Amino acid sequence: MEANEIAALTSEQSMPLEGIKRKMKFSGVVKKINIAGAIVDVGLAVPGVVHISQLQEGETKRVEDVVQVGQEVEVWVRRVDPKKQRLELTMIKPLDLEWRDISKGMVVKGKVTRLEKFGVFVDIGAERPGLVHISEMTHGYIKSPSDLVKEGDEIEAQVLEVNRRKKQIKLSMKALEAPPEPPPPPPSKAVPAEQEAPQEAPSPSSAPEGEPTAMEIALREAMERSNVKFEGLVGVRKKKKRATDQQFEQLFDRTLQNRRK
Repeated sequence: MEANEIAALTSEQSMPLEGIKRKMKFSGVVKKINIAGAIVDVGLAVPGVVHISQLQEGETKRVEDVVQVGQEVEVWVRRVDPKKQRLELTMIKPLDLEWRDISKGMVVKGKVTRLEKFGVFVDIGAERPGLVHISEMTHGYIKSPSDLVKEGDEIEAQVLEVNRRKKQIKLSMKALEAPPEPPPPPPSKAVPAEQEAPQEAPSPSSAPEGEPTAMEIALREAMERSNVKFEGLVGVRKKKKRATDQQFEQLFDRTLQNRRK
């Protein structure tokens, strides 16, 4: 659009361009259209220019197919140059987040636009929606994303990764949740007082002086029982031997007597 056309439509209002920022929204009136675009008066010191490519999303063949002179439109600031007194506008709503605005770790809000088995897509105002994988939706287990959210839900998430080349944004909902506390340890079984420490058998040295210990008493009783059995056995053998000797003498005497006869 020619500079003289813009100058001819300059508003008498004196609001400067120094305070105007990108993405600021204005309501204006279309003052002129031509093959290149439209001039819109938004109440500033100079009118803004809307290029034909910024009239709507997609291809525009003719400006008059989209806007007419005198029509009220909503526009956003696309570029501003206070020194050159130039203001470029767009009728396409700008993105809330451009790629250069998105960084790892930042917290964003958005609307769930699509559910898949592997996760959900969230519109965060960027060129592409962000993806929350099912493993990043919550600390606990869920079988399906629909167990937690549905389409249209507003959610808050943290940016895990952003790939400008592939235009991918990975988000996490559980990153903003407190991690679950670990389960308490299992209760220990109570041990009775008498079983806490096994009682040790008294050692031989623990007996009072002058008194036999339990080991000595047991040893003595074993020896006494052994002596009794041994003496009894010897007595029986001696009796058997005496009986045998007497029988032998009687047999010897009878043999001599028989020979004498």
